[in-house]
Amino acid sequence: MKTLLLIDGSSYLYRAFHAMPDLRSPTGDPTGAIYGMVNMLRRLEKEVQFDYSACIFDAKGKTFRDELYPEYKANRPSMPSDLAAQVVTVHEVVRASGWPLLMVDGVEADDVIGTLARTAEAAGMRVIVSTGDKDMAQLVTPAVTLVNTMTNELLDEAGVKEKFGVPPSLIIDYLTLIGDKVDNVPGVDKCGPKTAVKWLEEYGTLAGVIAQADKVGGKVGDNLRAALDWLPRGRELITIKCDVPLADELPQGMASLLHGSKDNARLAELFAACGFRTFLREVSEPAADNATPVATRAQPALHTSGNLFGDDSAAVPDAVAGHEPAAAIARHYDTILSSEQLDEWLQRLAAAEVVSLDTETTSLDQMQARLVGISFSVVAGQAAYLPLAHRGPDAPQQLDFDATLAKLKPWLEDAGKKKLGQNLKYDRHVFANHGITLRGVVDDTLLASYVIESHERHGMDELARRHLNETTVSYEEICGKGAKQIGFAEVAVDVAANYAAEDADITLRLAQHFAPLLRGKLAEVYRDIELPVAEVLFAMERNGVLIDRDRLAAQSHALGSEMLQLEQQAYALAGQPFNLNSPKQLQEILFGKLGIATKGVRKTPSGGFSTDEEVLEKLALDHPLPKLILQYRGLAKLKSTYTDKLPTLINPQTGRVHTTYAQAVAITGRLASSDPNLQNIPVRTAEGRRVREAFIAAPGHVIVSADYSQIELRIMAHLSGDTGMLAAFASGEDIHKATAAEVFSTPLAEVTTEQRRAAKAINFGLIYGMGEFGLASQLDISRDAAKLYIDSYFRKYPGVAEYMQQTRDAAREQGYVETVFGRRLYLPEIRAANQARRAGAERAAINAPMQGTAADLIKLAMIAVQDWLLAERLQSKLIMQVHDELVLEVADSELALVREKLPQLMAGVAALKVPLLAEVGVGSSWESAH
Repeated sequence: MKTLLLIDGSSYLYRAFHAMPDLRSPTGDPTGAIYGMVNMLRRLEKEVQFDYSACIFDAKGKTFRDELYPEYKANRPSMPSDLAAQVVTVHEVVRASGWPLLMVDGVEADDVIGTLARTAEAAGMRVIVSTGDKDMAQLVTPAVTLVNTMTNELLDEAGVKEKFGVPPSLIIDYLTLIGDKVDNVPGVDKCGPKTAVKWLEEYGTLAGVIAQADKVGGKVGDNLRAALDWLPRGRELITIKCDVPLADELPQGMASLLHGSKDNARLAELFAACGFRTFLREVSEPAADNATPVATRAQPALHTSGNLFGDDSAAVPDAVAGHEPAAAIARHYDTILSSEQLDEWLQRLAAAEVVSLDTETTSLDQMQARLVGISFSVVAGQAAYLPLAHRGPDAPQQLDFDATLAKLKPWLEDAGKKKLGQNLKYDRHVFANHGITLRGVVDDTLLASYVIESHERHGMDELARRHLNETTVSYEEICGKGAKQIGFAEVAVDVAANYAAEDADITLRLAQHFAPLLRGKLAEVYRDIELPVAEVLFAMERNGVLIDRDRLAAQSHALGSEMLQLEQQAYALAGQPFNLNSPKQLQEILFGKLGIATKGVRKTPSGGFSTDEEVLEKLALDHPLPKLILQYRGLAKLKSTYTDKLPTLINPQTGRVHTTYAQAVAITGRLASSDPNLQNIPVRTAEGRRVREAFIAAPGHVIVSADYSQIELRIMAHLSGDTGMLAAFASGEDIHKATAAEVFSTPLAEVTTEQRRAAKAINFGLIYGMGEFGLASQLDISRDAAKLYIDSYFRKYPGVAEYMQQTRDAAREQGYVETVFGRRLYLPEIRAANQARRAGAERAAINAPMQGTAADLIKLAMIAVQDWLLAERLQSKLIMQVHDELVLEVADSELALVREKLPQLMAGVAALKVPLLAEVGVGSSWESAH
């Protein structure tokens, strides 16, 4: 089906105007509505697939409704002068952006939209109406859908019924009864939505309500009878006219609504006049012409991230709706080059309630980075940069490095002096590299953004654009890119000062912006979990983990020998030598020489057949060579990623490997590890487990591993409240055996190992949202058998099925789900038009609260364990966190104490409806501790 996208331009024009801050052009003219409209159009182009489109605005002058009822819209104020001043430019931007624009005299935009919708529907087309107007619900049919990009609301027939209580066919009758205060259309006095729905359910239609009006009792019945003469006219006013003559507006019929190419020259003129620097840069660059043919666009999600205005705007997502971005403010930045200036700023730092702090360094490697300069801000718009190690040819005389740090150290280490920053965990490392312990951190804008809007990006430049309407100077702008990039120490001090001071200033303003948004449970997640766990991660990263270099070298040699053997076997199967790492040569061998059928095999962009892992896994079921290639690739990845690479990552000063843990990555709250990634070491193969043998303890110490047992199933029991699951965990019963007994109708004592394995797959599969097909594939059974297993499972745990449905419904309603602790996990695809994407989001909605709660629990456990280690002044230390596991390096003399206390601490971080259980293992290496 072809798709027609209709944009209610008048509705969005007003909403853009009221949602945006008071933006101004270089000449002082208002531009907020223009900016909002541009971003709305850009977002729709990205996210909605369509073949035809139109942006419809109200024409000037009266309409037929004014003649029908002179008081129509009489109580509406006139258009604000600042908005009226932007209308002409909005229309020009719409046209220059390639959108067909319609305005028809004598009718409203709604009537043009209704006419186009019905015309397209009659022609067998699908229609999407982008609007925030509730009256449009009367247009909804199986072919016509409404999408409100400001609220993430998608209204099909079921959505209209759910929202209003009546189907689209009765929306006109419903609105006639309740009236429309915005348009000054009276209804029945004191008849609200509930009463209107009740009457329509009882009497069928407005005509039925009118006919049976004498049967309606009470005061509202009197009001109904008093309105009987008015209601037909009210209905006529509310009814969208769907037969507007449009021959003059559409001389080529529907072809007149084909999306056009962008007029970048005209857009450049408009954007320059408005002062839209980012938009101007995009349309001025040769590659900026993004008038993508409609046919090549991706399938739409029919949603936004809750932000009508897109990534380049100052508007905010659903989580912070109603909080407008800050307006641009004047700036004053100092460069500290004298002792007097330093003393003056030290006094300001000491007196400030809170200080925004940022470092400029020699490296992104947090363990190796050295200071180049420090920036501070104590008042929005005012900041200073203290250069310490710039060495360009024109670099001015800077203050003595060591003496200056010595002056700053007392303030930096004073826990009573409040500091904030963006990703201050990195800055902690930088100061630690100079023997300074940064204390007094009270806010981190990276983490605040992550808690408020986990689904968005959290870099400072993106945050400034999204929340402050500020385009900041990027690192590449002052240091260059690629091979020509220079180090920050080579940047001219005046340029560096503006960049660095801006970072501190913007970060302070972001912190002020986020403060009122962190309320209730979100504030608790931020203050009680994310901020304190950042300190624990800093300590863990600093501690590092000891690696047995010789053992890794031996493993690399063994893996290399095994790969050579597999290579020879592959040559024999192929009948010739070939490069196992070459997709092209492998493609020729598999599908050419060996003649393996290509039915169902995906093609690559170049036209060949794919040989990726998913394809090879399917082929391996029937052919030996693909299976061997998979084995070879697995060993090659293990060798290159771990046994070869880990020794190169050993820090020469500490003799240890120091990973970096990222907090603001996964929307579930899980941590990510990089350089090296210690969380993805494969443990299902013997070769992968051997890599963990190289993670060892220092002399006089052992490795202790503590892992939450069946944590996500326990969380499911808590969230669902299922009595059977709660009872099983409370009694210490083997949950997988209990499930197997039900699914296979077998006494608990007679459950076999194979049945327990299948039940484990069911237990974990279903909480990950797995359906019949997925379970059938995993257990290698028929879909009918998988359905029987699932039905049996839900008979045993009916509360789980109920929880899953409630969670899906809640996710669709609000666009997010929550963990036990209140962390919000946003699901942008939950209202996607594409069924596969929507189904994926529904599966994520079920699993995300469990994964997110598990992430919160392990973070709380890290905090509790670290606090205890410090309070007891133990030598033992946390060295790794991997999923639901904590890894410690424990002094031999403290082993008994740690072994006893660790599971107690981990089990005691939260009181769920089921007991938490942590299992502890001890060994000389990470692997032997399991």
